[in-house]
Amino acid sequence: MTSISPAPSELSDAETAALDLAIDELATGADAWSTLRLDQRASLLDQVRDAVGAVAEEWATIAAASKGLDARHPLRGEEWLSGPYAVLSALDGYLRTLRTLARGASPLDGVRIDAAPDDRIRAHVFPASAIDALLLSGHTGEVWFRPGVDAGSAARAAGLGQLDPGAPAGVGLVLGAGNITAIPVLDVLYELLAENRVGLLKVNPTQDALVPVFERALAPLIDAGFVRIVRGGGPVGAYLTRHPSFAHVHITGSATTFDAIVWGTGPDAVARRASGEPLLTTPITAELGGVSPIIVVPGPWTDADLRFQAEHIATMRLHNSGHNCIAGQVVLLSRDWPQRDAFLRALETAYAAAPARPVWYPHAAERLTAAGATYPGAQQAGGGRLLVEVAAGDDPHPIETTEYFAPVLGVVELGGHGGDFLRAAIAHANERLTGTLGANVLIDPATERDLGDDLDRAIADLRYGGIAINAWTGVVFATPILSWGAFPGSTLDDVGSGLGIVHNTLLLAGVERSVLRGPFRPFPRSLGRGRFSVLPTPPWFVTSRTSTAVSEGLTRYLIGRSPLRLIATLIRAMGA
Repeated sequence: MTSISPAPSELSDAETAALDLAIDELATGADAWSTLRLDQRASLLDQVRDAVGAVAEEWATIAAASKGLDARHPLRGEEWLSGPYAVLSALDGYLRTLRTLARGASPLDGVRIDAAPDDRIRAHVFPASAIDALLLSGHTGEVWFRPGVDAGSAARAAGLGQLDPGAPAGVGLVLGAGNITAIPVLDVLYELLAENRVGLLKVNPTQDALVPVFERALAPLIDAGFVRIVRGGGPVGAYLTRHPSFAHVHITGSATTFDAIVWGTGPDAVARRASGEPLLTTPITAELGGVSPIIVVPGPWTDADLRFQAEHIATMRLHNSGHNCIAGQVVLLSRDWPQRDAFLRALETAYAAAPARPVWYPHAAERLTAAGATYPGAQQAGGGRLLVEVAAGDDPHPIETTEYFAPVLGVVELGGHGGDFLRAAIAHANERLTGTLGANVLIDPATERDLGDDLDRAIADLRYGGIAINAWTGVVFATPILSWGAFPGSTLDDVGSGLGIVHNTLLLAGVERSVLRGPFRPFPRSLGRGRFSVLPTPPWFVTSRTSTAVSEGLTRYLIGRSPLRLIATLIRAMGA
């Protein structure tokens, strides 16, 4: 039965008819999805995996070109890792979960679970295999559950929508992100597997060129009637979000867009908020970004540490030209650190030396100009990027509350040493910075040892859905066995960084956050000095000389599982 939109549309009759047809086809597909056993669903995902592998090179090439990166640009490797690599990793995770559930086991069987502060437990889910440990050498990941969740209930609930595959399946709407090309596909997969809903994906216009690639990558799901993909701008989004046939809406975007969908715009939106009667009555989840802190805990750093971590911070801000919801934006630094000046010099050097690239996302150049007007003393580097060292007497509020979504990095100074500084920085991030999506903490091994259990207690107080310790939360995003989303507590009326989570390939319930821990030092300085890593420079660093070759090699390894290809890729990585 064709559904009718309950409100007037700016679209033509032909356009609305095409959208209605796609929704009707999905309603039929939802019935078919409910008939599939877990092993049949796994077989279908295997086909998707093959299809993603077949289009991976075209995917990365088109994505790079759409962002102004030509065939010789040193940062093209970003589009391998944040596109097909992330999707292949997620598919592998979901396949393991489906097969585990099919044999009557829990996805948490064999996973180490221990206590975390304040009546929490955490599951040490990464690495899940020896290959994981090699590809992300030196990194470990934990999923922390909400206070009060115990190990038994966590194990019983693991599987979410796949615990009862025969349950009626609804139709979900996914409004795709425009910046990172894996996001639309990952969000569709989560809708299908975690929520047991088939999905209509509306692609952001910035990714229109990738629609043919997405259609081939998801062809097994499209052919079976479980996914449909449509293009369109605001009028299409407005028509779809008001359509009564959807059981759920998920959006990756901005809080402004979320509010327009939920409450409308103008005086009517104000009246709806006041009365508590949203325009959208369909349940909605969202990932909306924010201002991410980079907490630099003072300690005894070597000159090499200063250079490496400065490059790390430059990467957190400049990956994808800063057009990331998880881009680090505010460095929280101790003014009492004896190495403060040396660190700032290293950061200035690294930030200026990163390869120039276009500021390509819509309206980002305007936000960059606005930041320069707000902070006229900011240092300008190649490509117009800004480094704002907030001086005494300057107002830190704009850079702490405005998600610039552009290459703008701020430095805000606080007082204190060691644990005192860390606690002050956490309180500052929680209370002053907009959003709760992701936070980064850099701490040397000696200071970490001195803090002991106090580090985890401090991390428990950091109200963010993704936390990276000596890592970047962008890697949390690209490690889909971990959860991805805002810290719990947002509401429709005050959405912050969003509602709900995605990724989470073990399909865990009751999740509060994920924590990724990485090596403070790269190889060979990691030998006997904290966490060991075989990587001299991680391939996602903007300073990696072998980024493209290694990123492509890692993706091709996931596609074909060729040991020889992996060895060749690791040899290249050692040359970074």
